[in-house]
Amino acid sequence: MALEEYKRKRRFEETPEPPPKVEKKSGHRFVVQKHRATRLHYDFRLEMEGVLKSWAIPKGPSLDPADKRLAMQVEDHPVSYFDFEGTIPQGNYGAGTVMVWDVGTWEPLSPQPVKGKYVAGTDAEAAAMLQKGDLKIRLHGQKLNGDFALIHIKGRRPGSKGTEWLLIKKHDESAVEGYDIEQYDKSVLSKRSMAEIAGDAGSAQWTSSPPVSRGKVKAPWLAGTLAKLDKKKKITTEDTKEHKVKKNGKKSSESDSLPSTVKDLPGAVRKSMPAAIHPMLAASVEKPFDDPEWLFEIKWDGYRAVSFLQDGKVRLVSRNQNELTGEFPELHELSKLIKAKNAVLDGEVVALDDEGKASFSLMQQRTGIRKGGRRVGARRELQIVYYIFDLLYLDGYDLRHVALEERKQALAQIIAPSDLVRYSDHFPQGLALFEAARQKGLEGILAKKRQSHYEERRSREWLKIKVTQTVDCVVGGYTDPEGSRQYFGSIVLGLYDKKGRLIHVGQAGTGFNQAMLKEIWQVLKELETNRNPFYGDVDAAHVHWVKPERVAEIKFTEWTHETVEGGMKLRAPVFLGLREDKDPKECTFAEQGPRLQG
Repeated sequence: MALEEYKRKRRFEETPEPPPKVEKKSGHRFVVQKHRATRLHYDFRLEMEGVLKSWAIPKGPSLDPADKRLAMQVEDHPVSYFDFEGTIPQGNYGAGTVMVWDVGTWEPLSPQPVKGKYVAGTDAEAAAMLQKGDLKIRLHGQKLNGDFALIHIKGRRPGSKGTEWLLIKKHDESAVEGYDIEQYDKSVLSKRSMAEIAGDAGSAQWTSSPPVSRGKVKAPWLAGTLAKLDKKKKITTEDTKEHKVKKNGKKSSESDSLPSTVKDLPGAVRKSMPAAIHPMLAASVEKPFDDPEWLFEIKWDGYRAVSFLQDGKVRLVSRNQNELTGEFPELHELSKLIKAKNAVLDGEVVALDDEGKASFSLMQQRTGIRKGGRRVGARRELQIVYYIFDLLYLDGYDLRHVALEERKQALAQIIAPSDLVRYSDHFPQGLALFEAARQKGLEGILAKKRQSHYEERRSREWLKIKVTQTVDCVVGGYTDPEGSRQYFGSIVLGLYDKKGRLIHVGQAGTGFNQAMLKEIWQVLKELETNRNPFYGDVDAAHVHWVKPERVAEIKFTEWTHETVEGGMKLRAPVFLGLREDKDPKECTFAEQGPRLQG
């Protein structure tokens, strides 16, 4: 492959990757780079013909001859890519952390063995073997050694582009039975872990490229719009300070924004770290607004997670007090990215698509579906990010009675932004941020009073304003499939009214693929009951009732007007995913705002 493909996929004004350049002379080096992009994989690169011939290996190379590792050939890379270790910014091709996992030299092996053993070959033989699809090589690395074969195979997947190869270790003295790549998880250059590289602002950047801002890490797909808000931020901050001067009758300075120590924060209380936190929840309103007493944040569509950091150990808990620590093993490194010995943080774990946008659908794929007390179908390779927006406890001090604005200022100082952990920034213009969210297809924004304390309940001190209308509904049944469809036709949805009765609000029959239909049907089949969980009429035929124990997130266009035939219903509902972090009893009309009080 030529470097034209490498060039086409990248915007060099936004990524620290080197520009395409074919070297006149070619060496015999190899590098393996561990790469946490949309999916974790290992990039295996051989220096040949003035470039790095490259393959992406999902499970990584192995020294066990029994392992036949799938290796997807990708575009050639410039030789200057050899020793890169650092971060490719979100919104760019291959965004994520890169570690130099192994380096060394390689030599081609002659395709004709001598007395049953492979002997050194020539570059011409290597080029011919590569073209034929059967490349035999010998590696001399810090982790990988011995003879290997790269074999081109016929792709079995529909739409295969013919890029599938296998990397196979030969039987020799370097072979290791039962080889476990996870036991070798440090960079051969810097001796750092992936989390340490992600959180290090000094990670390698190519001097031939323009510097890339690491600050608060905004994805390029959103950065352009938010830059306009940033320009206004200083002006609005000054307006806010002036407002405080008039209100408090004293002058304010930039140095007043954060006390020298957390104990000086008004409202901070010396206490032991709380063992449990019930997250503060926002009330719904329909329209965005501007108000100097409020600040505004992006609403991330993922799983709410409160993290407890204590003496280097990390524990993650969902909004309904379920343990999440095992669900997101990469966040076990969180304590290394937070400048604190003990802390309690509030945030949202999201899964990112190829553009760096949070996707609840991908989040559902990442965690899988809970069935019979275990999860099935989880895709652990999907990248996650923990957006942190609040600081509740820090090194001996409870901050829940500190004003939100000061909690966030303290939070910003203790986070080392990375591709794994990010500070969820705030802005003073609600209308402008809402418009930015609308243009970029985000779920919505949050409005929070600057002086609000952290209340462990739903409060109108925090408000959620949705762009795309979504609602979390209780699943009370499913209908029979029609035509060629299998498993079920739609899921029957409801919300609880103020009397605690489950009221039918419609059914969703779109948003499912074939695999999802089967998985969800298996989950619902286990919950089948003869008892109708709904109060009142259900406008659906051939319904199998289920116990109201599962919650589905639904996207829809609007609420229909109440009619004689029944209450308000969802128009054009689309299934997004099953929520594991919400109690069905929380799915109420009241949660949807004043218009829907039930």
